[in-house]
Amino acid sequence: MSQSKGTVVLAYSGGLDTSCILVWLKEQGYEVIAYLANVGQDEDFEAARAKAVSLGAKKVFIEDLRKELVEEFIWPWVQSNAVYEDRYLLGTSLARPCIARGQVKIAKQEKAQFVSHGATGKGNDQIRFELTCYALYPEVKIIAPWRLPEFYNRFMGRTDLMEYAKRHGIPVPVTPKSPWSMDANIMHISYESGILENPKNHAPDGMFMMTVDPSKSPNTADELEIEFKNGVPVKVTNLGDKTIHTSPLELFMYLNEIGGKHGVGRIDIVENRFIGMKSRGVYETPGGMILHEAHVDIEAFAMDKEVRKIKQQLSLKFSEQLYNGFWDSPECQFVRHCINKSQEHVAGKVQISVFKGHVYILGRESPTSLYNQDLVSMNVQGDYNPTDAGGFIKICSLRLKEYHRLQSSTIPKSE
Repeated sequence: MSQSKGTVVLAYSGGLDTSCILVWLKEQGYEVIAYLANVGQDEDFEAARAKAVSLGAKKVFIEDLRKELVEEFIWPWVQSNAVYEDRYLLGTSLARPCIARGQVKIAKQEKAQFVSHGATGKGNDQIRFELTCYALYPEVKIIAPWRLPEFYNRFMGRTDLMEYAKRHGIPVPVTPKSPWSMDANIMHISYESGILENPKNHAPDGMFMMTVDPSKSPNTADELEIEFKNGVPVKVTNLGDKTIHTSPLELFMYLNEIGGKHGVGRIDIVENRFIGMKSRGVYETPGGMILHEAHVDIEAFAMDKEVRKIKQQLSLKFSEQLYNGFWDSPECQFVRHCINKSQEHVAGKVQISVFKGHVYILGRESPTSLYNQDLVSMNVQGDYNPTDAGGFIKICSLRLKEYHRLQSSTIPKSE
């Protein structure tokens, strides 16, 4: 028997690609440890464990990272209001560093010199996985099969993988694969590739799994109250049936349920991948959309105007850092620290209506609000002298007067 090349921890999903990669790594002379993270996807984890063992995995680790994903990744995202390119709520981007962190922990624990994954050579996930691994385990070596000519020239498509699987006794799906690829976690499901690669093709009606078609959703809204402390949701109450959730994981899962029931959080976009190409993605993020809308509202209510301007710039920066895979970079840690600092006084309750694909703000209250009803009221003078506004306007107009005076003196008059 030839000497082992070393131990590799494979980010394993149990699907066709990573099952073939597991066998291929063994074929190349590696001892393989399969690592499967439960981040909220619909998966038979024990069946995946049995499959990995049957394919020759030395060990199989299955970890439930849902609570960690919500508290340590999704909650900072809620605080940030980060949206990539104005629309994408970053569900996959948040899950990848969480999974990679768990993978690195196992690699260190098992003294594995290598880690591996099934991400393609054209996408963002390879970057997100690997930057996290290098940041947390600098000496690790990464095996990315879909970037190795000896792998991608051998497996030109799904047919080649299926034939390889049959030759090596790898169970293959009984039902035909959907004509698109899908990735799921507790925050969202993303759909891309296949028939969706043509940006003109409409997403099929039966594709969505987390949300119902808004046109077929209930004709009665759900009204919720979401309470925030330090910019983080701590309690959700259904104002109709009085359902209450306070634990982070249960709270988020409940908002997914309510948002999904009403068709909230569907988007269809063409985005710019970090690697330099545009791609079409379809996403559904029901609970995340609800929290985003509610947090934006309570933050505007409780945060100083100038602090919020700076924080909005940080949110844009954070969305790019997160999308591009730099969660564990010093600059991203710094931005998260600043955003967290900005949330010290973001507390209160927001009442919302969830209905037919939309989140409607109904009202809000906050013990730290900067809203002064007497000051802003049209019926109460308050501590404000209206005559002061005249001088304020004149000062603001100086620049405009000078600019247009100069323009009028330098532009030739028409004859």
